[in-house]
Amino acid sequence: MAASLCTLSLLLIVGAVAQTCESNQLKVSYPAPIAADGWEYRLVAQGMKKPRSLLFDSDGALIVLDAGVGILRFTLQDNGGSCVSVAQNATLLANKDLNHGLALSEDGKTIYASSQEDVYSWAYDSKSSSLSSDSRRTLITNMTNEDHMTRTLLLSRKQPGTLIVSRGSDEDSDADAQVLNNGLSQIRKFDIGSLNDKSQPFDFLEGDVLGWGLRNSVGVAENPVDGGIWSVENSVDEVTRNGEDIQLNNPGDELNFHGYVNGSAGSLGEVGGNYGYPLCYALWDTDNFPNIGDLKTGDQFPGGNVKTLSDATCKSDYVAPRLTFPAHTAPLDIKFNKDATAAYISFHGSFNRKPPVGYRIASVNFSNGQPTSASDSRDAAVDVLTTPDLDNCPGNCFRPVGMAWDAQDRMFFTSDSTGEVFVLRRTDGSSSGGSNTSSGSGSNDSAGASLFVPRMVVAVGAVVAGLLLA
Repeated sequence: MAASLCTLSLLLIVGAVAQTCESNQLKVSYPAPIAADGWEYRLVAQGMKKPRSLLFDSDGALIVLDAGVGILRFTLQDNGGSCVSVAQNATLLANKDLNHGLALSEDGKTIYASSQEDVYSWAYDSKSSSLSSDSRRTLITNMTNEDHMTRTLLLSRKQPGTLIVSRGSDEDSDADAQVLNNGLSQIRKFDIGSLNDKSQPFDFLEGDVLGWGLRNSVGVAENPVDGGIWSVENSVDEVTRNGEDIQLNNPGDELNFHGYVNGSAGSLGEVGGNYGYPLCYALWDTDNFPNIGDLKTGDQFPGGNVKTLSDATCKSDYVAPRLTFPAHTAPLDIKFNKDATAAYISFHGSFNRKPPVGYRIASVNFSNGQPTSASDSRDAAVDVLTTPDLDNCPGNCFRPVGMAWDAQDRMFFTSDSTGEVFVLRRTDGSSSGGSNTSSGSGSNDSAGASLFVPRMVVAVGAVVAGLLLA
């Protein structure tokens, strides 16, 4: 009798926890990610080649840039919570050159996307689900380089008509990035609102510099409250210190502040400042760091091939990160919630580190336009969605890239290596609402609800045992 009661209780609680979603039975083919308490998620779409950036159009359809394929449109069936599935899908534009950047005008009538060389625009009609390929216009050009070939796009909402573009380096440690006019490893802004039908494209070097000395800042975001511009930086892979190899845990990846899109710097950093690459890098792991002196996490130090700089020069002459993250975790996107109390960051994960690191989505708390954690914090990024066993990575786990909020407080995100799109949402009643369309949310099957079961089984087992003993 006791065993039957316990089994029945467990079945009841499992049924209560796992949100049923008959319209979506998709499962991941690898060990499913684990959502933090108060969050759930669900796999929404699969079968893409390499989905990178995504956004929602004026009618709530999901627009995805699939690298090497083009721009896709998904009409979603929404049954509430995380129970979201694809009702229809279509290719808006077939273009193998598009590789990452994607943006939508505030009126929803123009789509922007980038290749290695150019930024383009097209006329878009969300009502008819059509993108006019004949309307293509080149807005920015002269961005070709090897190695880091993505060109992240951000349309400012605080300063309409301003397009921000991030361009990475030509190699891991690129000496050419020391010269501003080479255009490498920089974030620039462009007044595309000033262009008319007869205007020639901007050369990348014509943009106003928001920051340089940035190896590969793939994620760029605008604080929706104060207009501050932030980026997440992928730092160098190989570095030495006093002849010792320190690349396993250093240098750290970064969260950087670039002032405001209107040109003011605020109290930290400076618009157009140099952030150090390829000369100075941010310290992450202080353990066994050669000749550490008084350096702490977040302080900058010169790379091993730099003989003319000191720790003090790196600190005085270059802009330090606002926060530093573990080395090689590869942050690729950053999105604020609508009241700018948190920024969410996707960590794509290391590609050759042993053991692997990253492969998660995390949040960073903000207040008054700045992170609440000190610049030397090592725990500012709080896990939201993680990989259960990093030993499976990178070949058999999710690798998050782009993120976008929908109008129901749900976050949708891509996993490029697995060709998937997920939905992620809060279940604890607190706000996670986003700023790009409105707000954020999601659920768990094999990519979802079953992940909550082990925690609940333990809790229920304890309760049932207590009842039987009473």
